[in-house]
Amino acid sequence: MLLGATAHADEVLGTVSSPNHAISVAVERDDGGHIAYAVQRNGKPLIASSKLGFLLANAPQLDIGFTLAKKTTSDHDDTWEQPWGERRYVRNHYQELRLELVQKELNNRRLAVVFRVFDDGVGFRYEFPDQPELPDTRISDELTEFVVAPKATAWWQEAGEKAALEYSIRKTPLAEVGMANTPLTIRTEDGTHIAFHEAALVDYASMWLRKVDGQKLRAHLTPSAYGAPVERHGAFTTPWRTMQIADNAAGLYMSDLVLNLNEPNKLGDVSWVHPSKFVGVWWEMHLENSTWGSGAKHGATTANTKRYIDFAARNGFRGVLVEGWNLGWDGNWSGSGSSFSFTQSYPDFDLPALSAYAQQKGVRLIGHHETGGNVARYEQQMDAGYQLYAKLGVDSIKSGYVTDGGEAIFPSADGGTHFGYTDSQEGVRHYLKAVTEAARYKLAIDTHEPVKDTGLRRTYPNWISREGARGMEYNAWGNPINSVDHEVNLVFTRMLSGPMDYTPGILSLEGVKGRPINSTQAKQLASFVVIYSPIVMAADLMENYEKYPGPFKFIKDVPTDWADTRVLHGAMGEYATIARKDRHSDNWYVGSITDGTARTLPLALTFLDPGKRYVAEIYRDGEQADYRNSHRFDIVIEKQTVTAATVLQLKLAPGGGQAIRFTPQ
Repeated sequence: MLLGATAHADEVLGTVSSPNHAISVAVERDDGGHIAYAVQRNGKPLIASSKLGFLLANAPQLDIGFTLAKKTTSDHDDTWEQPWGERRYVRNHYQELRLELVQKELNNRRLAVVFRVFDDGVGFRYEFPDQPELPDTRISDELTEFVVAPKATAWWQEAGEKAALEYSIRKTPLAEVGMANTPLTIRTEDGTHIAFHEAALVDYASMWLRKVDGQKLRAHLTPSAYGAPVERHGAFTTPWRTMQIADNAAGLYMSDLVLNLNEPNKLGDVSWVHPSKFVGVWWEMHLENSTWGSGAKHGATTANTKRYIDFAARNGFRGVLVEGWNLGWDGNWSGSGSSFSFTQSYPDFDLPALSAYAQQKGVRLIGHHETGGNVARYEQQMDAGYQLYAKLGVDSIKSGYVTDGGEAIFPSADGGTHFGYTDSQEGVRHYLKAVTEAARYKLAIDTHEPVKDTGLRRTYPNWISREGARGMEYNAWGNPINSVDHEVNLVFTRMLSGPMDYTPGILSLEGVKGRPINSTQAKQLASFVVIYSPIVMAADLMENYEKYPGPFKFIKDVPTDWADTRVLHGAMGEYATIARKDRHSDNWYVGSITDGTARTLPLALTFLDPGKRYVAEIYRDGEQADYRNSHRFDIVIEKQTVTAATVLQLKLAPGGGQAIRFTPQ
């Protein structure tokens, strides 16, 4: 028996394997009618017997007394094109098992479970049919389990706490995980890597993972402020519960499983979504050189913004972000947002004139909507704010929801408001509403303080990026700054869910009052390749880019939209090397970053076209480079002619990196 010894042999309801037969799933029923699944890889147990089901707030539980009504299997293999992304073409190849279950003793209530098994992992979801026995479903708890068979180490961050998704990644034995957000990544004793997450999170509470005992994880739905975590009417499907599985960390990032479990593009032609780089009135405020609020140090002034527009035009940046332009930033706005206007500017900021000035220079303003977590107020003004931007030619918006966990303000049915989590079911509904309403005006959305990414960018390609992790601004504040291994931790945890707006490129390597950042200059450059976002800000002050023109050249050159992506090296929390090919040229770019340990890694250039010669523009750590002292500025910029047969040596300093641009001769 795959699921383990029991007093009576369990009934196997169905099995399904990956197309390459390496991964197999078996679903069984015990003599009490409980349903469980298990996963094997290469003939070895990976996920031991793990229960499925629900507790309901308005009806008896959905976890016992099941019998099989119908079983179907199918296979699927196609390739689809991303309008933008890490690679242009994505293969979607899986085997599917669908089990329709019945609780005969409860008026024949029905529930289906669907498994899709890919070469790189497993996704499964529940399907609730339209049935008179359960016209309304109020889910109080999801009983889905993930029982990891081999001993494992986990990389994870806390869920349900004050800072939402903005905690540092923790490394512990899997048995010591508490309440975790996803993606949660583990490495088993034999080196197998698994990332637990979810796909297609729509009208449902976000899934946290709670350690029950040993290495058993159980789904925990983000609480609701006023009832069951999930309330649905009629037929619906849950999000997919996902396990990306690979031999190593690099293999996890190469997986497209989460994207493939989302529905195809619903927006049609999205040529109005523009992957690009921008600069902005942002870092200066985090450094306390200027303020979001009005007054003598107000950053969002017409004169200051023109400086940024001129700089962007001179250096080939498409956009300029301006935070603090609109009324409402004075006083304590975080967690309140009660005074924000999304149509009225401060008197010293001329939005129409600046938008016109930017477009004359070939630049676009990046819109900014900070809500302070006040969803109720934002939804009252959202349409007017979108209309204003569309009228003025602003075609992308950075939105923000700065508030503590559980303290976002939502509209109530009685016309009042209540507090809740941004990743609750009502939060999930709001974020998708913001994106779909923005699409009506051909606006792209970059969400900060978001609900986590679950691949919905495939279905709604105007959801172009998100934050959803501890960002660069912590390096400005210094309470504390991001650890030297922070970026390499992000690659194989947060980055597995989708693009992240990390705002790299701080060539000054300093935060408030000159506090040093845990990085070399070369690592800042490499992060533009490694930390993927199709819309990304070169975040440093303009004067620092003018001070360091050599490194700045790479920032100007590197694109944000890719035809192909290859992970060449990767180890959890240690290092990552990624090669990406520009979608609009034959150029390749490589970024490699490390933790606090110096490393030398071989870089075989087999990804280049054979028979061609390339000029490699190399930006590497100098011989003395070290993030811990003034040598963090030691960078060497050199050129070398290479071919696909060349093997370079990446020499990474402590806290360092290397960035390379390959251009065909």
